[in-house]
Amino acid sequence: MNLDLTALAWKVAGTPLAAWANGLQAQFDAKFAVGHGDLPRWQRAVAALPDLAPADHDIRNGVRLLGDADPAATREALMGLSPWRKGPFDVFGVHVDTEWRSDWKWTRVAPHLDLGGKRVLDVGCGNGYYMWRMLGAGADSVIGVDPNWLFFCQFHAIKRYLPQLPTWHLPFALEELPPRLEGFDTVFSMGVLYHRRSPVDHLLDLKDCLVRGGELVLETLVVEGDERTALVPEDRYAQMRNVWFLPSVDALALWLRRAGFTDVRCVDVSVTGIDEQRSTDWMRYQSLPDFLDPNDHTRTIEGLPAPRRAVMLARKP
Repeated sequence: MNLDLTALAWKVAGTPLAAWANGLQAQFDAKFAVGHGDLPRWQRAVAALPDLAPADHDIRNGVRLLGDADPAATREALMGLSPWRKGPFDVFGVHVDTEWRSDWKWTRVAPHLDLGGKRVLDVGCGNGYYMWRMLGAGADSVIGVDPNWLFFCQFHAIKRYLPQLPTWHLPFALEELPPRLEGFDTVFSMGVLYHRRSPVDHLLDLKDCLVRGGELVLETLVVEGDERTALVPEDRYAQMRNVWFLPSVDALALWLRRAGFTDVRCVDVSVTGIDEQRSTDWMRYQSLPDFLDPNDHTRTIEGLPAPRRAVMLARKP
């Protein structure tokens, strides 16, 4: 899978991202050379997808590719990229029923956004589901970073049919971006903050990616409480070891202000239900129903508050 980043470099020519983009091909090639043990298998799955141009596509109301393809062959190839976490996707009549109903989260977030004509960065972009929705909402271009090679291949299962659209998945961590990049109008960080040992440093890194006046869209796990409340799990949270800080909404707003953001506001709080995150044929491992107290879904199996998520918007002055 040869990723040619020439189009990205041309897209951001004349912007603050130009110098960074000109070095991206070498950075990607070096990382691709190291790769991952399963990368060849995932590449073969992408290559096995039907070779045709879609008759049409829809990224405004979902992520759908329309066309006359063999559904059995399409399903087999896509299954080769399991597990699918974020979605759903509809690929030539094959419905990829992902672990997360990410479309539900997007429906909660999208009414509060104005992405028209914006250069967007999606940090921890996963397989790119939200990147396509961002383009569908009018973004001028979307770049996603996530070091997971399976997610990279899942993104390219869709991108191969929409090569002309200005969205790129880079298999990098946020820390592999240059400091003080200051080139994006909008930066998303959804489902990342609670995995960070130093959450305020993460907020500062996100701010460094924004132009002055740019907007941060932050979605993360929260708990109820005042501005002094933050839950630090002693061991696991919902069976996840890499969960460090779950603040209250008021504490999170304080962290954002302390990191130098202004116009901080919470636009959505929702409790994650077992119909929004669950095991499917496309993600057969344990999921949220296995991580909650079977007798009390308001608690995790560790006895901690069940997942509650907030969406915060903030601006870089």
